Amino acid sequence: MGVLDRFDLTGRTAVVTGATHGLGRAFAVALAEAGADIVIVGRDAEAAAEVEAQLRELGRQSLIVLADLTSRSEIEKVRDRALERFGSVEILINNAGTCVHRPALEVTDEQWRQVMDINVDAVWMSCQTFGRHMVDRGRGSIVNIGSMSAQIVNRPQWQPGYNASKAAVHHLTRSLAAEWAPAGVRVNALAPGYIKTDMAPVDDPKFRRHWIEDTPQQRYATPDELGPAIVFLASDASSFMTGSILLIDGGYSVF
Repeated sequence: MGVLDRFDLTGRTAVVTGATHGLGRAFAVALAEAGADIVIVGRDAEAAAEVEAQLRELGRQSLIVLADLTSRSEIEKVRDRALERFGSVEILINNAGTCVHRPALEVTDEQWRQVMDINVDAVWMSCQTFGRHMVDRGRGSIVNIGSMSAQIVNRPQWQPGYNASKAAVHHLTRSLAAEWAPAGVRVNALAPGYIKTDMAPVDDPKFRRHWIEDTPQQRYATPDELGPAIVFLASDASSFMTGSILLIDGGYSVF
């Protein structure tokens, strides 16, 4: 097998949560370009249809499942519909997430719970639901989307809930990787830095000093720049890699 052949995802099905916007959309497209069929999971029907059309142009099959990932029954619905359509799921990308920018003393219980429900509980339930299927089959790759915020404290905005949630995602990733490795299931995480999405206003001048100028590369990234990393983690190109956190932040965390 040649080097580039190891990145080929032909014949595999990838479930991508939060696939209708930003990073998730870029991940879905990248995986499709590598040959995978895609289960588009999100809450925006119109945006999901746009992603589906984009994947169709790439010659890939796709399935839209609108779901609330804070509900186990909804996640099981995603699994059941994916298996009904494609027969198996080899790849899970846990990308859906949210953030509350607020000082710790002002964060309400509702806001804290909102962040944990999406960023931690939904990841856990998705990993468990699809992990069971993968363990039974003896094959699978799960990629959880963490953040450099799991190991640094962002400024000038404060976001304690988000930072804590991503630290949890990273260690959950390691825990599941250790447990499921003997069953042939790999679990890794991608930890992005500042990326231009709706959730990260990287163009806002008030953030430039700390977000851009403090980054060695002196810039932010675009979602498509993370696509190759997702394909790497999902594919056989990373076959001896599990429990790893792949940090892609333009060098931000080196300081």
